[in-house]
Amino acid sequence: YVGFIFVGTYMGYAVGSAPVISYHYGAGNKDELKNLFKRSLTIIIVSSVVMTFIAEIIAGYLAGIFVSYDNNLLELTTEAIRIYAVSYLISGVNIFASSFFTALNNGVVSAVISFMRMFVFQIVMILLLPVVLGISGIWTAVIAAEVLSVVISVMFLVKNRKKYSY
Repeated sequence: YVGFIFVGTYMGYAVGSAPVISYHYGAGNKDELKNLFKRSLTIIIVSSVVMTFIAEIIAGYLAGIFVSYDNNLLELTTEAIRIYAVSYLISGVNIFASSFFTALNNGVVSAVISFMRMFVFQIVMILLLPVVLGISGIWTAVIAAEVLSVVISVMFLVKNRKKYSY
């Protein structure tokens, strides 16, 4: 649940900016589309760093909301939040990229990014990393899935840059 609070920020921005991006794309406002794209990436990157920093600092408090009744569980949950929080550095770009392609009327690319991020990469990493890293591998799996997804997202963003003029 803690992750939803932080990732919800990206979702809100990505979904909220999509109609504006779609409008400027449809109107052929290439300069404004480029401006929105650059500004959005800046906002996502800055907020990613800030949210990761905040999550790292208040991890113990956040864990305490849910599991303060057991010190061992509190310690485990605090560590899990701190590991998982690193994924906030990357997930914003993936969420924005998927929404961006939806706004550009390219649902296939959007779906590929989302499907690979939320299904394929996470399942593979959840099955693989706990074997290698133990219990921490469960939380690290999310980070690994986001890293793999950002490769896909950047690949699509670079490949389609000229097509959509952003």
